[in-house]
Amino acid sequence: MDLTIKPVTKDNVNDYLYFFDNMQFKENSDWNICYCYSYHFIGTAEEWNNKEKNRDSAYRLIREGKMRGYLAYKDNMAIGWCNANDKMNYERLRLYDDIRTGEPQNIGSIVCFVIDPRYRNQKVATNLLKRVCDDYKEKGYRMIEAYPEKKTCGMEDHFAGPLSMYMKQNFKIIKEFDNYYIIQKQLNDENKF
Repeated sequence: MDLTIKPVTKDNVNDYLYFFDNMQFKENSDWNICYCYSYHFIGTAEEWNNKEKNRDSAYRLIREGKMRGYLAYKDNMAIGWCNANDKMNYERLRLYDDIRTGEPQNIGSIVCFVIDPRYRNQKVATNLLKRVCDDYKEKGYRMIEAYPEKKTCGMEDHFAGPLSMYMKQNFKIIKEFDNYYIIQKQLNDENKF
């Protein structure tokens, strides 16, 4: 498949909004309100259940350069998304003791993939993952980290990406919990595992 992958910026934030405004979350209707803002959100459940507020917050954070990620395009239409950012930019990750993996500086994190159901099983997420790793290596990050689920589930539940996809890209499991793994990929030769 011929894909173009672009970082999300204030220049293409409307593509991002269009993608999420029109995504059919048939398998997980609760995701309709997310706009992939959840890892930046640390409020209450009541505050979370506000689609317009989450949409506006995602828009603002993208325009400020605090919410980052990549859109995959086919024929100039966004068909996939990967939420990737500096680990320190995710407010929610800072709340979880088990996700602390030593010095968080210079570590990129991948927290979510959303692929249009019509384009799943066509390596859209794999191409997004490769682009994230290439870009973060070029930016001087020493490693990239992700948190895939342990349980076997359908593609619609693999919002963090399936473990098998990461392992094919030379990620290593560094911590294992009841429900998920913490995996990392070294992006330079200076700091081996």
